[in-house]
Amino acid sequence: MCGITGILHFNQQQAQEEVIRRITNAVSHRGPDAEGFFIENEIALGHRRLSIIDLSAAANQPFTDYSGRYVVVFNGEMYNYREVRGQINDYPFQTSSDTETLLAAYAKWGTNCLQYFKGMFAFAVWDKQQKELCLVRDRMGVKPLYYFIDEKKIIFASEIRAILASGYVQKRVDQKALYEYLSYQSVSYPLTMIEGIQQLEAGSYIKIKQGKAETVKYWNVCDAPKQTAYTNAATIQQNIKQLLGQSVQRRLVSDVPVGAFLSGGIDSSIVVGLMSEVAKVKPSTFNISFSEKEFDESEYAELIARKFNTNHTKIRLSPHSMLDDLEQALTAMDTPSGDGVNSYVVSKAIKNAGIKVALSGVGGDELFAGYPIFSQFQKLHAKSAWWKYSALIRKLGAASLFPGKFSNKKYRLQQLLRTPLPDIEHMYPVLRQMLSPQLAKHLTTLPVNDGTALQGYLFKYKEQLHQLPVLSQVSVAEYMGYTQHTLLKDTDQMSMSVALEVREPFFDTDLVEYVLGIPDRFKQPVYPKSLLVESVKPLLPDEIVFRKKQGFVFPWNIWMKNELRSFCTGYITRLCERSFINSSALQQYWKRFLSNDPSIRWMDIWLFVVLEYWLEKNGIDE
Repeated sequence: MCGITGILHFNQQQAQEEVIRRITNAVSHRGPDAEGFFIENEIALGHRRLSIIDLSAAANQPFTDYSGRYVVVFNGEMYNYREVRGQINDYPFQTSSDTETLLAAYAKWGTNCLQYFKGMFAFAVWDKQQKELCLVRDRMGVKPLYYFIDEKKIIFASEIRAILASGYVQKRVDQKALYEYLSYQSVSYPLTMIEGIQQLEAGSYIKIKQGKAETVKYWNVCDAPKQTAYTNAATIQQNIKQLLGQSVQRRLVSDVPVGAFLSGGIDSSIVVGLMSEVAKVKPSTFNISFSEKEFDESEYAELIARKFNTNHTKIRLSPHSMLDDLEQALTAMDTPSGDGVNSYVVSKAIKNAGIKVALSGVGGDELFAGYPIFSQFQKLHAKSAWWKYSALIRKLGAASLFPGKFSNKKYRLQQLLRTPLPDIEHMYPVLRQMLSPQLAKHLTTLPVNDGTALQGYLFKYKEQLHQLPVLSQVSVAEYMGYTQHTLLKDTDQMSMSVALEVREPFFDTDLVEYVLGIPDRFKQPVYPKSLLVESVKPLLPDEIVFRKKQGFVFPWNIWMKNELRSFCTGYITRLCERSFINSSALQQYWKRFLSNDPSIRWMDIWLFVVLEYWLEKNGIDE
């Protein structure tokens, strides 16, 4: 796991060492173990290394293949690199690294090498002979990759702040991205919060030659489900167990110890249980515990640790210790997010315990219908026949709802009633919405009538989405929306801010492709994530399966009215000075929250606080 950077000039201008060093220094936190540069004529590549596989200096990057033609900078892990290396018998390998294997595969097969890779990655290859740069991002979008391109150059990096550090890009906020952020607490492809900087789409690569860029999508989650005969529950469960075990085993490939997050919930407990079956050494597990019972899940984590005989560490935190780390967590955000602070606290604690790589159970809910949004959409979709003939009734129903003092909940209900069809492309953006368009229009002066990038993305792939089982339609929408742009992005930026590599077995594409094709009659939860639990029986004890889902949360609603009140007031006040904010409306909304108005969620306010913090920290202009 690392940080990668680069700049390519199209007009034969000499790449400047001071520029690539400045860009690379901005991602130094991602790779504290080594630093490297390649500078030759118009191209400069930078790398910060977090050493995981082949810890020797010989595996440092940028890495050049034995012929001297190709140079790579690589962020991530190729879990099956040994298998791929076994298929390349005409290359004199000098290291045992996955980096050299990746480059040898690229030299042999070009971009066709991507069909062989199982892993999480973002990498750039410079072809000296063809003067061609290729930027690649993994299938699920686990690893980020951003770029800025104009008629003179392309700059790329693992983080937005690195591109800004080049000095070539104006620090101006993108108003469409701002609206996307307020709508979904994160920003969807291709936008970023900075005008002109784009994020490379997951499952895509871009080739740049002679100033011309060609983007190719080599994998699409919509097309992912395997053409498999799902004949009976027993066979399906057996296949899921096998694929999960394979996924966990792949993610144990490392030359440093691999630990695991253990919350005591279903997903992390399954990951730990499977680790104990396939790992050659006793797993090391870590749990964050609290003295306050309403937050503490440590008894369940300890139950799993005893069952699988792990080396278990309980890291005790006071919820108020989070307040001490709050500004560090917000500073760690390369792009603003309404979520993620919890991920920072956990990652920092695990890293301080001496772990460099950790497996996480994140992703189980998205794949096995674990969120309420699955049942919500399923119920709406079941009304498709009635929906077509009820336009007038729904219109009257929507009109009868009076939001009063701008009730976000009622606005969202109005949106649902006014949608033409209960299809995934219409319903998902509303069900996942933070601020409704009406509320965003009231609190800001942003353009809200053109829809969001997420909506456009769903409509682009609606034909493929409609061919999937209903529950899988939600899973795919989650991957396109919340999962990729909030969950995975937060996991990456928060863990890498403390140089911790997090691996997620539930995002293995072999597993994803199989589960997305499973008909709803097999996947329909009888109890929470029942298909997943039944597939690994008797791995989990009933105390884990049937306990009330708790989640790793902090009492934001209380803190923002007490300990964080002055902090929030300051940032909201300064945000109100910006031209895209309706100052009086936002100030009044904040006052209503402080007065315990039940229609205002803490998250509705927190989005604005984080936004202003990020804008100030990064010196972003309007």
